[in-house]
Amino acid sequence: MKLKILVLFTFLSIVYNAKSQVNSLLNFDKHKAEYLYHFAYECIDKEYPNKLGQVLGDDSYLSPPRDLHPAFYGCFDWHSSVHGHWTLVTILNRFPDFEYRDEILKKFQKNITKENILTEVAYFNDEHNKDYERTYGWAWLLKLDEAILEWDNPEAKELHENLFPLVRLISGKFSEFLDKLIYPIRIGEHSNIAFGMSFAYDYAKKYDTELASKIEQKAREYYMKDCECPLTWEPGGFDFLSPCLQEVSLMEKVLSKAEFEKWLKDFLPGFEKNPEKYLEVAVVTDRSDGKLAHLDGLNFSRAWCLFEIGHALNNQKMIDLGEKHFNYSYEKMDSGEYAGAHWLASFASYALIKYSL
Repeated sequence: MKLKILVLFTFLSIVYNAKSQVNSLLNFDKHKAEYLYHFAYECIDKEYPNKLGQVLGDDSYLSPPRDLHPAFYGCFDWHSSVHGHWTLVTILNRFPDFEYRDEILKKFQKNITKENILTEVAYFNDEHNKDYERTYGWAWLLKLDEAILEWDNPEAKELHENLFPLVRLISGKFSEFLDKLIYPIRIGEHSNIAFGMSFAYDYAKKYDTELASKIEQKAREYYMKDCECPLTWEPGGFDFLSPCLQEVSLMEKVLSKAEFEKWLKDFLPGFEKNPEKYLEVAVVTDRSDGKLAHLDGLNFSRAWCLFEIGHALNNQKMIDLGEKHFNYSYEKMDSGEYAGAHWLASFASYALIKYSL
């Protein structure tokens, strides 16, 4: 009898320790912060290579990125520069004594100045570029300001004040666009509107009640009647967002718990009981190809959605599946390819945050 108890105790200890080791891999600790910070720190003022994505009105529009976007000119493209700043704010907020704090602050104070942000505002007011970065970059800008507002640091107040003219403009643009958008955009890349609304809602429910109400209204209009999302059709070859899971993430935020649970049963029938039946970790074959490298981002964004939903429903199977997605791409982040290095740290950081909530 004693031998049986000893064997059982040993077995349970092994299971517990194995589970603890897996869980420890996803703790957003200082070791991970030191690893992730360097991706964002090294690229927020790295001007080239650069993908501007602008519309040219005439010859005068041809200028270096640092002149067109003096605040957010690094990290290959505008939105990646914005969320590179978000990554660094997030790290400093979580680790006030972070070793590289002063160096990061110097870059913030160089980039997010009043003058630089007013230049960014002028760009977004230009008749040819009024829809620039709609809505992916817009959502990340609101996410950046949300992080700054929640950062308990003397420098944060000035950064927010400097950034706010652009935040105010983008918030208004977001609301105006939702008024005009009759049909939701469901693709797995930048313009996915569920992603944009979800991130914007995180900001708006605390700092912009008018936009928050608009998002709640439009989410119901777009998605309340949806059913049987074809999750097994995913992923698309260039996806970095899951159309089905991004929609679930948004609806979990805007619906009551009872409404959400009922809606989810119709939207993804069977998913709660056996999520692995519907989703496999996305495999990346070439990390030097910017589009194929999107699939690492998909693994991270799926992970944060699965963590959100799993926590909301107390569903460990979803959390476990999220861990598998996260671990596959996290272990391969430092591939030496800028195609992923300029943006994936933000996605990994956000997944870690959602895991720990």
